[in-house]
Amino acid sequence: MTDEPVFLPGAGASGPPEPQHLALVVAGRKLLLGADDHFPRVADLPDHSGWVPLGTLDGVPAWGTAPPEGAEPPATDAWNGENGRWTSWPALAAELPAPLAALAGRAVQVITWRHSHRWCGACRAELADVPGESSRRCPDCGLYVPMQLSPAVLVAVTRPGPAGQPDELLLVRHSYGPTELWALVAGFVEAGETLEAAVHREVGEEVGLALTEPAYFGSQPWAMSGPGVLLTGFTATAADPTAEPVVDGRELVAARWFPLDALPAELPPAYSLSRWLIDSARAGTALGAAPPQ
Repeated sequence: MTDEPVFLPGAGASGPPEPQHLALVVAGRKLLLGADDHFPRVADLPDHSGWVPLGTLDGVPAWGTAPPEGAEPPATDAWNGENGRWTSWPALAAELPAPLAALAGRAVQVITWRHSHRWCGACRAELADVPGESSRRCPDCGLYVPMQLSPAVLVAVTRPGPAGQPDELLLVRHSYGPTELWALVAGFVEAGETLEAAVHREVGEEVGLALTEPAYFGSQPWAMSGPGVLLTGFTATAADPTAEPVVDGRELVAARWFPLDALPAELPPAYSLSRWLIDSARAGTALGAAPPQ
């Protein structure tokens, strides 16, 4: 049994927002928290018409919106949360239970996507929301614009350690983002490509290694990388246990094998699929084990 709340994502709504419903306000890449460090209720905010359904949290409908004019925090006085605070999704995900972090991430992704998909790319008319869907449609030419998913892969690559020593895990440092972290090889899936093929390609391109067949581990929506990003995690073993990684010089600046009992301290955050993969490898969990919920 668990006392964690249950978040069910969804784009449908049985009616307009009610005062007791949850309100997730997204400005730029930040969310508004109330004075008690919880998500505000609809009644806590000024009258507004720009609400988008996000799903339910323990049966209570949750709605997302942006402040007027899409202002960056601090927004106008009415939306500035006099006794609250603006915070980023990574900061929220680090301190909230997984269902609440998932709700906040969906709010960031949906509101950000709507902001960047306001106009029709065919005839330049303003797009309208399609009721019950995470999509928009042009009222003039009928162009249908769904919120597209952007699948990405990341892979925990291991190899046998020296005789009598623990296995080793491949970790890399990127040339962008949080460059101080030792992370896993990752990348977006190309059109017409399977997830497994993307794993082989990314590892080959970025560190020049061949792999055994990847095994699926788990998935996670990832609000930090943009609207609709879905991470899919895999485990694999280096096909040649003596091969050393060679970085591509563009996306990566370093790549190293680390003994699983001596991993660096600068690892991805605990709420990330990348860290779940790393911790699973360190704990010796069987391939394909489910990530924490």
